[in-house]
Amino acid sequence: MFSHVMLGSNDVPAAQAFYSAVLAPLGLKCVAAGEGHAAYAASAEAMPRFWVGTPYDEKAATAGNGTHLAFLAPSRQAVDDFYKAALAAGGRDEGPPGPRPQYSETYYGAYVRDLDGNKIQAVCYASA
Repeated sequence: MFSHVMLGSNDVPAAQAFYSAVLAPLGLKCVAAGEGHAAYAASAEAMPRFWVGTPYDEKAATAGNGTHLAFLAPSRQAVDDFYKAALAAGGRDEGPPGPRPQYSETYYGAYVRDLDGNKIQAVCYASA
């Protein structure tokens, strides 16, 4: 459905370090980086991609109210590892790992804020 999504950052090197740690448990790695941006995917050829970078208009990056990105996790353990890595890398808790039966019987997710205040999530739909 998507080619890519991007979140803005005011400190791309710090964001790159954060996302490299946080997305590793989900099987994602930095596949492209340059002045003011970094991209993550399962492999150099894989799509879609997640980008973090300086906003195109060069104004300060801001987190959108009501906006968040949910990364698909291969297991519940990966959701737990994502959450722990995010907190260890300076992220803020927005909802610890656990079932969310209001979404589905098998929904298991965790929510955090990145270093710029963007809300991100890891979610697994597999049974316990």
